[in-house]
Amino acid sequence: MKGPKIIFVCRECGYTSPKWLGKCPECESWNSFDEETVVEKTQKLSLNRGRISNIVNKAEKFSELEMPKYMRTLTGMGELDRVLGGGLVDSSAVLLSGEPGIGKSTLLLQICSELGKTRKVLYVSGEESKGQLKLRAERLGINGDSIYLLTETDTDSIIAECDSLKPDVIIIDSVQTLSSMRFVSAPGSITQVREGAMSFINYGKTNGAAVFLVGHVNKEGGISGPKILEHMVDAVLYFEGERTNSYRIIRAIKNRFGSTNEIGVFEMGDKGLIEIPNPSEVVMAERPKNTSGSCAGCVMQGTRPIISEIQSLVAKSVYANGKRTADGFDYNRMCLLIAVLEKRMGLKFYENDVYLNVAGGIVLNEPSADLSIAMALISGITDRVIPDDLIAFGEIGLSGEVRAVSHIDYRVKEAVRLGFTKIILPKKNITKSLKVPRGVELCGVSNIYQVLVHMKTKDSLEDI
Repeated sequence: MKGPKIIFVCRECGYTSPKWLGKCPECESWNSFDEETVVEKTQKLSLNRGRISNIVNKAEKFSELEMPKYMRTLTGMGELDRVLGGGLVDSSAVLLSGEPGIGKSTLLLQICSELGKTRKVLYVSGEESKGQLKLRAERLGINGDSIYLLTETDTDSIIAECDSLKPDVIIIDSVQTLSSMRFVSAPGSITQVREGAMSFINYGKTNGAAVFLVGHVNKEGGISGPKILEHMVDAVLYFEGERTNSYRIIRAIKNRFGSTNEIGVFEMGDKGLIEIPNPSEVVMAERPKNTSGSCAGCVMQGTRPIISEIQSLVAKSVYANGKRTADGFDYNRMCLLIAVLEKRMGLKFYENDVYLNVAGGIVLNEPSADLSIAMALISGITDRVIPDDLIAFGEIGLSGEVRAVSHIDYRVKEAVRLGFTKIILPKKNITKSLKVPRGVELCGVSNIYQVLVHMKTKDSLEDI
């Protein structure tokens, strides 16, 4: 008897091969092929690829379309609402991904308490039993008559329960555990993940329900499963942070209803995740005083200014080539700034090991952090202490020029709020409309050399 046909499918681009390949010839991804079983035509069932109804859509004129009235529902956690763009949108599909144990299930169980006050919530778990979830809910203090729990992994059974219950919010934890008897591949395969996610997305779009999908990550840190999963949903949220660190960050990398640069900051406690509405204060509270190699900077995360502490350690190298390490900042960008300081200012970084760290686990991915990082590096190699009330932000070019940055009003207001009295910023950003209270000094610089004046202590500038 002839057995089922086996093929190998690339999880990144969908390329198929009759045998396993180490490298995909289409997208050049390594170790991305998964085994799948192809069902013969005589064995195929009636597959509708997640369609809920047989209604045939017809083309309409763009000018005759009505403006949809999407309604947002607050989740009860302001940091998550910020990342979502102001709340959870009806008929939307949100994919939440993160490392194991980072707190994805805890976060979703916490928002069920607030959503359950006005909406009917269905929490579907394919990884934990009802008893385990009940224990966690008791620990978090969650109880609601509008919250329904279902422990099931069969996609068709879950859809049938949704048709009976008519929930307003559906939470699937997790999408990798879904499977359907309509497909012969194993749970977690490309086909099962894709078709299961498509079924719930179509159900939510058809019935006006908001859908939360929890996604696992692979060893490279990306979302496990087919890449098309990120294209199917309306928002993709990454839950970041070290399990040994109490702070967690939610970052939106895709959002059809809001900004993709917003972040939400949480702290993991005994009673679940606690919001941190002012992360700048938390980071700067532990900043050491009168220490060389430390400088405060400000970056924008969407509409939120985040003030962070940049630390540098420059030590004499015992090898011919100095070591370079960066944590929280792009390594190549750090090397570029070091090259600018060596070429334009004559600082001998090549003789030293350079270690750069952004305190608090914050990742700086904006060019406005260049100036504060350059000042921290200068302070580290010269052992000069930067005043504690000084903050700097600006982009540095290859010629050593300091370029203007955006959202200057938000940055200055946040710096003033945290007590900084000396703000170093690009000269082109200083305008008549930029107002600061008495006692706060705005220091405009047009190149990296002018920064030395503001780092001057009792020694002369020539000593640098």
